[in-house]
Amino acid sequence: MAAYILRRLLLLIPTLLGIMIVNFTLTQFVPGGPVEQVIANMEGRGDVLQNLGGNTGDADLGVTSDLTGNSYVGARGLPPEFIEELEREFGFDKPPVTRFLLMMRGYLTFDFGESFFRSVSVVDLVIEKMPVSITLGLWSTLIAYLISIPLGIRKAVRDGTAFDTWTSGIIIVAYAIPAFLFAVLLIVLFAGGSYWQIFPLRGLTSDNWSSLGPVEKVLDYLWHITLPVLATTISSFATLTLLTKNSFLDEINKQYVMTARAKGLSEGRVLYGHVFRNAMLIVIAGFPGLFLGVFFGSSLLIETIFSLDGLGRLGYEAAVQRDYPVVFGTLYVFGLVGLLVGILSDLMYVFVDPRIDFERRQG
Repeated sequence: MAAYILRRLLLLIPTLLGIMIVNFTLTQFVPGGPVEQVIANMEGRGDVLQNLGGNTGDADLGVTSDLTGNSYVGARGLPPEFIEELEREFGFDKPPVTRFLLMMRGYLTFDFGESFFRSVSVVDLVIEKMPVSITLGLWSTLIAYLISIPLGIRKAVRDGTAFDTWTSGIIIVAYAIPAFLFAVLLIVLFAGGSYWQIFPLRGLTSDNWSSLGPVEKVLDYLWHITLPVLATTISSFATLTLLTKNSFLDEINKQYVMTARAKGLSEGRVLYGHVFRNAMLIVIAGFPGLFLGVFFGSSLLIETIFSLDGLGRLGYEAAVQRDYPVVFGTLYVFGLVGLLVGILSDLMYVFVDPRIDFERRQG
């Protein structure tokens, strides 16, 4: 097993490298870079992307060319020396290949550089924002498993009954509701939108959190995360419930279950002593996808709706501002976490069923 883990860890390097190469290459063709953002802000035009559609000609806006032959729209009145100084500050005076190699050299030691527009290191930004995204991901995944596994087992045991029918209806409805729409519904109902104001609308803690006692801090934290976690859990628990049910149904109909029942074992012993271990393999296999889906996919929308300052929102704002160190830094962290969770999933396979041997299967 140690050799298998070592091989998987070594595969992280080319995989991450490929992710970074593809995304770095794409950014070279995206209009409105950091220099244009600075120019647009200085001239009071806001986001430079608003001016790329162009109802105004180059003669009216003014055009300044950078060292690679690209044009900066809206640079009229700014001396070329100032534009060149901006390029040097942002590192655009170097060829793209050189910039990429320098960036990856720093990333090997988790040195992501400094944000173009926040004057703070990317590592500090990621560390500051990560607790919010991890909170949403871990709590939502934990609640989804705590609900889905018992419910899925119950549905498998009572397959075809009225209980299975009406719970399936609820699950289908839950799966069909987008997380962001359910979040808006929760706000309208329980956060002072139109009905009750039971839960807070913004943030992860109250303004007076530092002055609260230990128990009050925990309760305040749980009070704030209730609605965001419910919004991110709604669709994931539905998928996991059906996955658990189908997995148990497949195992219940196998010969070894009939043999165990014929020996006089209780139904609980059959389900949790024999069926559970085999049925849980496919459920555990879905853990990385579920966690990453919550951690990455839902984080932006949920963080924006509930005003939570997490990695998803940070990455989106950095992409809009063309803050490349933050964009690539968060991308690197997301990719690394995703690959490590995949390895963790394989280890959980072995923990649940020691009969699985990845080294022998690869050999």
